[in-house]
This record gives sequence, C-alpha cells and structure tokens, in this order.
Amino acid sequence: MMKIKSILVSQPAPNESSPYLEIAKKEKIKIDFRPFIHVEGVDAKELRTQKIDLSQFTGIIFTSKNAVDHYFRLAEEMRFSVPDSMRYICQSEAIANYLQKHIIYRKRKISFGEKTFSDLLPLFKKFPTEKYLLPAADVLSSDVQKVLETASIDWTRATMYKTVCSDLTDVSIDDYDMLVFFSPQGVRSLGVNFPDFKQENTRIAVFGATTEQAAKDANLRVDVMAPSKESPSMTMAIEKFIRNNEK
Repeated sequence: MMKIKSILVSQPAPNESSPYLEIAKKEKIKIDFRPFIHVEGVDAKELRTQKIDLSQFTGIIFTSKNAVDHYFRLAEEMRFSVPDSMRYICQSEAIANYLQKHIIYRKRKISFGEKTFSDLLPLFKKFPTEKYLLPAADVLSSDVQKVLETASIDWTRATMYKTVCSDLTDVSIDDYDMLVFFSPQGVRSLGVNFPDFKQENTRIAVFGATTEQAAKDANLRVDVMAPSKESPSMTMAIEKFIRNNEK
C-alpha cells in the first residue's frame, strides 16, 4: 500500500478551524481544496418555459439557502413583488433565519422543520390548503419527492438553479494520492474534466450512499466510505484509513 502524501477535497477551502487542517498537520500530508461543481441560476426566460407564474402560489417550500437566493433573484427579475401573506415552509431553522436576507422576518408566516425533509410533514398537515412552490435544482432528491407525494398538498416544482461541472483544466489530478467526493455530480465532474483518468493507486473517498453508487457506476474503486458507525465524518474516515494504511 502506497503512503498517502497528498489529498484533493472536491469542496471549497474550509475555515481555519477545520479538522482537515488538523489531519494535514498531524499526518504531515498536503490537503488541497477545489470545488468540482458550482451552482448557476436559470433566467426568467427559462423559468417561463416551465410555465411557472410566481403570482399563482400562496406558499413556498425552501430546502436550501441556494433555493432562497434564486427564488428572490427571479422574483426581482420578473418584477414580482412577493406578498406579505406568503407562507414559508423551511427545512431547517438555519434556512428560515436566512430569509431575513430578503424579507422582514417579523409578522411573516414562517415555519421550519427539525432537520430532514420528512420533518416537514406535520407542517403540511397543519397548512394543507396553500398552493406551494418548490424552488429546486435540476436534480431533486428522491426523499423530497416521496415526502411531497405523501403529503396531500398542491405543489409545483420550479427548476431555478442547476449544478454544473466546474472547469478543472488547471488541476494536475494525477499528483494526488486521494480524491474526496461528496456528491454524484462531483464524481461526474471528474469524468467530464479528466476523461482519460485511470484510478490505479489513487484512493477514492466518498460521502453518502448516492455518491458511492455514482463512483461505482463510473468504474471507480471506493477505498474510503463515510459516514459509518466508527467514522461519522469524512475526516474521521480519512484519518482511520491513513492510520490503517501505515500499519
């Protein structure tokens, strides 16, 4: 087994207190960060082709801060003044608080769940008569789809932003002993940017079952998997792998 000396994490660089930086220091390895994907918003013309009229909805379901930003960006672009009576259902308290960037929070109809999308079911039961809009990315989680189908509410999906592959032509991918992925789109970006990539001794670390499946579909060997009971975080999984590798 080759010793791990360099790792490329397919995400933006973290803050100074990141556990990645602790690993780099402790294990004396180089860890670089580079987003393999980024989000691009659709324009008003593209939204109209989806036959979406923002004025027809009395409630909005927000699953991310990206969804919040792109909804209000398009509302402004389409000269739609979001009414004070709009009901907001947010997946988490953090997303609900983020609404303050765009609206006056007080006296608005804002509700939020604990953490996962299924936590919103009691809220849909509480407010079943609204006509809901779901601002979403081009790829919708199957969990979100399932919950909304069982919720017995009137809802419409609007693709307001897309996850696209970043340009990585300046990256020397073969210089790294390990590549770390957090989404199927990140794995796809590897194939788009480096069509001649051969894994050989490069270790692949993945977070989540869908990312693992995407790696296998791309004929990549998965060497590090998170989360697990022993390693709930990616950094813990990487550290454990390095230690075992050295043994």
